[in-house]
Amino acid sequence: MNLSITGHHLEITPAMHDYVTGKLERVLRHFDHVTSVSVVLAVEKLRQSAEVTVHVRGKDIFVESDDADLYAAVDSLADKLDRQLRKHKEKSGERPREALKHQLAE
Repeated sequence: MNLSITGHHLEITPAMHDYVTGKLERVLRHFDHVTSVSVVLAVEKLRQSAEVTVHVRGKDIFVESDDADLYAAVDSLADKLDRQLRKHKEKSGERPREALKHQLAE
């Protein structure tokens, strides 16, 4: 997995790099088919934002989050990304035959 972290109007400190990497590793352990991850952290006056694009097989997943604190924005981003990756994993793992079984069982 290729991980790139960039900052707009912000210098990425080693502490911030480690924090983002730790959050993403915890989220990405649920899903094995991640090829690359691109994170953009930005500061605009009172708004701190974090964006991530995760390239998985067959799809690109984009998530963004804004907050007054950059660490809180990264936390919110990790939660949103976790939900989207779980949803993608459920959709990609379901086969048409299995979906038909579920419909017939209901």
